[in-house]
Amino acid sequence: MEDAINTARMLSEALPYLQRYSGAVVVVKFGGNAMGDDEAMAEFARDIVLMRQVGVNPVVVHGGGPMINEMLQKLGIKSEFVRGKRVTDKATVEVVEMILSGLVNKRIVQAINDQGGRAVGISGKDDDLMVCEADDPELGFVGRPVEMNVQVIRDLYNAGIIPVIAPVATGMKDNETFNVNGDTAAGAIAGALQADRLLLLTDVSGVKNAAGEVMTQITPDEVRQMTTDGVIAGGMIPKTETALMALDQGVRAVTILDGRIPNACLLELFTDHGAGSQIRSTAPRVTPRRR
Repeated sequence: MEDAINTARMLSEALPYLQRYSGAVVVVKFGGNAMGDDEAMAEFARDIVLMRQVGVNPVVVHGGGPMINEMLQKLGIKSEFVRGKRVTDKATVEVVEMILSGLVNKRIVQAINDQGGRAVGISGKDDDLMVCEADDPELGFVGRPVEMNVQVIRDLYNAGIIPVIAPVATGMKDNETFNVNGDTAAGAIAGALQADRLLLLTDVSGVKNAAGEVMTQITPDEVRQMTTDGVIAGGMIPKTETALMALDQGVRAVTILDGRIPNACLLELFTDHGAGSQIRSTAPRVTPRRR
């Protein structure tokens, strides 16, 4: 009985947050080690289905780097690197499209459907959703989004369907394919949708200050200063750059959170606790009443 009472209390305390996000568009970037773990995948899928059930419009964008690396090794395709970044040649981009649009995308779709949701998998190529140019000519077919056509995503979530999007894009030329960084794709999609929230799931606990403490609330100006000072460095730089780009395009808030935490998305959206570092330039539109 005590467990049941605690569950009922948690549901009651979540009410202001459920009201706050009813009808909101929330873009979730999913990736990392959780993608290779069946239990973690099922838990993520349940969270996404629950979000949809309570009136949120979740849009899932995924990566798949480890799976791409594994397939390249199996096929004997050697990778070259420029300044630490993989050169994506014609053979590599074909493998990228096969793994992201096929294996990974459909695995996530199936996981969501298995939990009672309705999911449809697409890529940035579908309906010219994401059109790219080469981000750096030396890197080959690594794309930078220059044109977004997100009506297909709206059509899906307005029909009650959860879009699951692979970060593979078309180019400005015919028969041109680009691999897009998953965070970059999620930020571009969130910006084009004017999403209420962008959640970037990572394998770290969030953005840390000079003392190594996770910062739960950060402004864009603080992010820029911390980057200049070298506090934000390494792999966190592209994530915070994506966050700033999304905010500039109209996303209300971006959260960089640890996807290894159970039910991380639900903690971030529907509790006082949160689950990472939220970057926003304005005060929340609605502040839930605290008990």
